[in-house]
Amino acid sequence: MTGPMDRYPLIAITGGTGWLGQRLVAALTGELAALAPQAAGAGRIRCLVEPGARGGWLKKAGVECVTGDIRDSQAVAALLDGARDALVYHLAGVIHPPGRTKLLHEVNVGGAQLVLEAARKADAGRLVMMSSNSPFGANRRPEDVFDEDSPFNPYMGYGRSKMEMERLCALAMGRAGMPEIVIARAPWFYGPGQPPRQTQFFTMIRRGRFPLMGRGENRRSMGYVDNLALGLLLCGTQDRAANKVYWLADARPYPMAEVVRTVADVLREDFGMDAAEKPLRVPGLIADGARLADAALQVCGIYHQKIHVLSEMNLTIACSIARAREELGFDPPVSLREGMRNSIAWCLEQGYRI
Repeated sequence: MTGPMDRYPLIAITGGTGWLGQRLVAALTGELAALAPQAAGAGRIRCLVEPGARGGWLKKAGVECVTGDIRDSQAVAALLDGARDALVYHLAGVIHPPGRTKLLHEVNVGGAQLVLEAARKADAGRLVMMSSNSPFGANRRPEDVFDEDSPFNPYMGYGRSKMEMERLCALAMGRAGMPEIVIARAPWFYGPGQPPRQTQFFTMIRRGRFPLMGRGENRRSMGYVDNLALGLLLCGTQDRAANKVYWLADARPYPMAEVVRTVADVLREDFGMDAAEKPLRVPGLIADGARLADAALQVCGIYHQKIHVLSEMNLTIACSIARAREELGFDPPVSLREGMRNSIAWCLEQGYRI
């Protein structure tokens, strides 16, 4: 089968063993053919696999593997060896560093610098760089949404690291000798392949212990991983995407109360589990206090994941995907309920307790 991927002799990916990266690889190897016809025609695929990561499934899928750290210039150069006219996806990054914040800059900024330089030297064709909502912080008003022209207002160390990454890309866009660059911004992920923190999210909702701030009316944009993978494929194949920025997310932002209610309904109605009828409602001041604590810790170079996650729980962090719809034809097909059902089913298949 031929398709828009035919133009690329190689597709190189950093972060291919990560949560979203696994779904992108699945799309490129044909596992998500019904969802992602844009992947048709994908030929050689090569992934940078972090030492110690489980990459055996990549080799079984016919993917070439280069073992190395994204901070290692030789490993990144090996990934892009012979990558003339290639499509490069840079998904590797650190969101929740173990203990210390310095890893955020080393990986998210330093890694991006190495990928940009290696892609230039290899004469790659297009480079899709993964960013986040965190460089933009929270919406000023509950009804606001971020678009591609929203100003930077980074949230904590992770937001600052991704802002620096975007600025590096902006400086490189359109420069002689550089590949086409596309920046894709994604919000809170959910879906199969999730890390333990997301399973804990389901458990807390089932037990009625998830802290819903106030009335839960603050909105969050979220991205089901297969919706995001589809958006990334479009960023790689659509001519109009060259040297542009796109928000990729589900079709609309969700009030937090709706997210919690949807998960509880799916647990009860689709899986027959006992799930609390009402969430744990707490004052928004709890998140405000966590935000102050998080900021103080990060000034000292210390990262505490639970405090950081709690600090965002009363904020509206919402984006518009209007540009991606119009220019890329991005129409995320998986709804919140379907995505949560798929995510919970995956957890149970893996033997995780909710």
